[in-house]
Amino acid sequence: MHAEGVTLTTREGPVYTGVDFTARPGTLTVLQADSGGGRSALLLTLSGRMKPTGGTLHVDGYTLPEQARKVRRISSLGLMDDVNALDDRLRVREHLSEARLLRARPAARTVADQAMAAAGLAELDRQTLVKELPMLDRRRLGVALALVSEPRLLVVDNVDGGLGPEHQADMWRSLKDLTDEGLTVIATCADARQLDAVSDADTQGPLRIRQGETGTEETTADGTGTDEAGTRGGERGEQA
Repeated sequence: MHAEGVTLTTREGPVYTGVDFTARPGTLTVLQADSGGGRSALLLTLSGRMKPTGGTLHVDGYTLPEQARKVRRISSLGLMDDVNALDDRLRVREHLSEARLLRARPAARTVADQAMAAAGLAELDRQTLVKELPMLDRRRLGVALALVSEPRLLVVDNVDGGLGPEHQADMWRSLKDLTDEGLTVIATCADARQLDAVSDADTQGPLRIRQGETGTEETTADGTGTDEAGTRGGERGEQA
């Protein structure tokens, strides 16, 4: 994925501006902003589900927004408020069955088993009602449902939301483990302090999402985000 100057502006003003980064397969890229800072809109854009108003964006060789349909076929969303929230009335197995039926192509039942294991939920009782799941398992289930479609790009919103520091670290670790098989993961958060628990050469960020302000953070030529004090924001990988 390569984003250069990607911007979304509405009549109410900028949603996000000047997004610049490159993420290669097998890496985790973290974008940071407070609630209302354009996180969800940016992830929807990166996955071909929302049209930007400016900039250049390429995902796995496809150009957005022109080839948005093809990008949607290779990308999946983790849980996102008002987009694909879990239904508390359903059991885990029912959500998994629905996800398998919604795949773009047929798949064996084992795809759900593989997705649950990859999300760290191999031992979860699938008869459990969603409303009974703790927040960490809810977020992991959202990832598992996204993995059922076997995407090449996974976007996960609000990773730290509703989680204490220990569970935030667990969630980051789960996302980082997914990149070991070559999956590109783009995630957003408000608090990235626990990212240090998994950060390595294949992790970049947190990169600050801007909404029109200047001088707060910029991306250097080597892809490293810096703030006004010159703090490094993460390593930039090669283009996918």
